[in-house]
Amino acid sequence: MKNFALIGASGYIAPRHMRAIKDTGNRLSAAYDVNDSVGIIDSLAPDADFFTDFECFYEHSQTLKRSPAQALDYVAVCSPNHLHHAHIAAGLRLGCNVICEKPLVPTPELINELTRVEKETGQRVYNILQLRHHDAIVQLRNKVANAPQDTKFDVDLTYITSRGKWYAASWKGDPRKSFGVATNIGVHFFDMLHFIFGALQRNDVHYSQADKAGGYLEYERARVRWFLSIDASDLPPEVQGKKPTYRSIDVSGEQLEFSEGFTDLHTTSYQQILASRGYGLEDARHCIETVHTIRNATLQTGSLGEVHPFVAQLARRGPHP
Repeated sequence: MKNFALIGASGYIAPRHMRAIKDTGNRLSAAYDVNDSVGIIDSLAPDADFFTDFECFYEHSQTLKRSPAQALDYVAVCSPNHLHHAHIAAGLRLGCNVICEKPLVPTPELINELTRVEKETGQRVYNILQLRHHDAIVQLRNKVANAPQDTKFDVDLTYITSRGKWYAASWKGDPRKSFGVATNIGVHFFDMLHFIFGALQRNDVHYSQADKAGGYLEYERARVRWFLSIDASDLPPEVQGKKPTYRSIDVSGEQLEFSEGFTDLHTTSYQQILASRGYGLEDARHCIETVHTIRNATLQTGSLGEVHPFVAQLARRGPHP
């Protein structure tokens, strides 16, 4: 049994980590969050110590080292995006391996810095890239690998997940903390595209606002038009008023269906990490480079056929309000 600490216990994704810790036969020993709405702990790890001050959490974690049976083995990081680097580094310096949610860090330079801290501490950082474990994704990857090497697939990626006014008031709506919509809701899709279609060769951005973005990516084995949004008005007419989310990944005329099978992917990720088969810093580098480029790109007009249909519709609507 391994001892875990969790940083960022009150967020949306934290319960998946708590359950993964429990379902892999391990123990959540301590948890930290500035917010105290963490009643979910009662059902998953009722004996865990809880702190709302990071200094108290860190000191407590240090004292656990005095007993080999209580010393922490892993720190899971589920805090807001802009705190990931600091919390990962803190976990490493506690003498723990660290498991972090996406996006790992905002820039490739911070991956380099974490590589240095790994070497200084002798510990490892793992990123949750759970889509790589999804059966449908694995099957598509195998299909692409077995296709003639000169085959380049045409992909349309569309993801619209409606968010209310709370989003703009939260850290997720602050680009200094979330790093923007393409990073916050898109980084796992960009990792998935790299995982399936290989190295990125081109990255053009055609549209970028606080609540939506779109562009064109070209990989070794695919040409991808992408659109991401948190604006409900972007939902297709057949979906509006019925569902708050629309997700479509069209691969050369065939829909990639992976709406099911998400429930246990964090547990699968933990199983792989505990077996020393997890995805580390270098595995995460590609998608971090992708979103870093998107955030800093100069908008391109886009050639015919490279602009996502939803972006083209926005252009016809006129300027964004």
